[in-house]
Amino acid sequence: MSRVWLPASLQQFAAGAEELNLEGESVQEVLNALADSYPDLAKNLLNEKGQLRHFVNLYKGDQDIRALQGVETPLAENDELSIVPGIAGGVDTLLPAQLGSIIPPERAEASELTNDEILRYSRHLILPEVTLEGQKKLRAAKVLLIGTGGLGSPLALYLAAAGVGTLGLVDFDVVDYTNLQRQIVHGTKDVGRPKILSARETIADINPNVQVIPFEEKFSSDNAMRIAKDFDILIDGTDNFPTRYLTNDVAVLLGKPNVYGSIFRFEGQSTVFWAEKGPCYRCLYPEPPPPGMVPSCAEGGVLGVLPGIVGCIQAVEAIKLILGLGQPLLGRLLLFNALKMQFRELKLRKDPNCPICGNNPTITDLIDYEEFCGIRGEEADAAPVQESEEITVRELKARMDRGDDITVVDVREPYEYAIARIPGTMLIPLGQIGERSGELNPNAEIILHCRSGKRSADALHILKRKGFKNLKNVVGGILAWSDEVDPSVPKY
Repeated sequence: MSRVWLPASLQQFAAGAEELNLEGESVQEVLNALADSYPDLAKNLLNEKGQLRHFVNLYKGDQDIRALQGVETPLAENDELSIVPGIAGGVDTLLPAQLGSIIPPERAEASELTNDEILRYSRHLILPEVTLEGQKKLRAAKVLLIGTGGLGSPLALYLAAAGVGTLGLVDFDVVDYTNLQRQIVHGTKDVGRPKILSARETIADINPNVQVIPFEEKFSSDNAMRIAKDFDILIDGTDNFPTRYLTNDVAVLLGKPNVYGSIFRFEGQSTVFWAEKGPCYRCLYPEPPPPGMVPSCAEGGVLGVLPGIVGCIQAVEAIKLILGLGQPLLGRLLLFNALKMQFRELKLRKDPNCPICGNNPTITDLIDYEEFCGIRGEEADAAPVQESEEITVRELKARMDRGDDITVVDVREPYEYAIARIPGTMLIPLGQIGERSGELNPNAEIILHCRSGKRSADALHILKRKGFKNLKNVVGGILAWSDEVDPSVPKY
């Protein structure tokens, strides 16, 4: 019997289980047992031939086994197997003496501190590992923060407070009320303002000695090299796969370290990707998970303090790289579970066949990352809803007021339904819509809605495959209902 650990993004396909106990004398036998018990989980991990997809990695204990024996790896009684989608691979961590500071000595020496700065950073200066020399390195450093949201907020605050001399900020979004639960660089007064302006003002208040270079634009293939070329370190504070792959590729092509972090619900991850010293993100994931497999924070939620913890870990790693201090997370993936207050560490391996940093790279320039992470082949998501299958919230309200013979089905989760609901709707969560389709009349007109329209579109296609024909999807979901029909319905 082997214990199989599942990250939060996969638990939805295994009845919410974090760990499974499965019989098998090899990884393949355990995967076969998993497929028999949890077919929905298996189809996200395995292709039609039963082979692991390229965005899934396996660890026996803390060792990456995919590039070694893979599914043929034998398992003994009580062995632990971790399934890690979206992250994989590894090399041994380098010793500090082999790494050194990334700041050229001449640039650090030229960065003199004023008396006010010496007082400000005095608790750094009396650390034997930092001293005046280290603080000069911090002052000379140039760090690019890609995103000023959940992860970017603690990064901006602590790197500024630590005395990093130049911070580049990339963001084109505006502050929303839903950001305030976790994006602590912004305040209530900033709602509706560009995040770049809000973050810049907060940084100036914390440390006016920090130079902030704002880039109020979407980080893209067209501008990424121009933006990143003059910075020493890139820090990934993004929340989507296209920008994550873009950040990685820019870092590899420019030969710069990429301090990575990601968050989901109650779990976080962090590592340092640096192709010259170890693996890059593509070593772990040659291609992204299929669209829709990993929900966004808006769909899946996130504990407000979690990005603070992960962002602080990223800030520590960036400072260590600047100072040439300690052992960075090169070749090590740090996993954090807030509910258990538990840290786990997995070793990462550089992939000699990596398409961008391997022995024979096939990616030598930036690509179209939206297309790369979009709908592809067997991983394609449900087809888009046709215009004839859509209904606006105003049209729905008019039909409900007329008393038309319609069934309105809410496919959100019960805890979302408790927050806000449209009166007279029937609740069947998306994950149950297939098995509970028998509760619906296939000859009736069924109108589906969710928070914003995406999950209900998925539900529409599930019911179509079961023979339902008279279906419509509410454009914009309950958010549009609140905006256009009934403002008393809370938005979340």
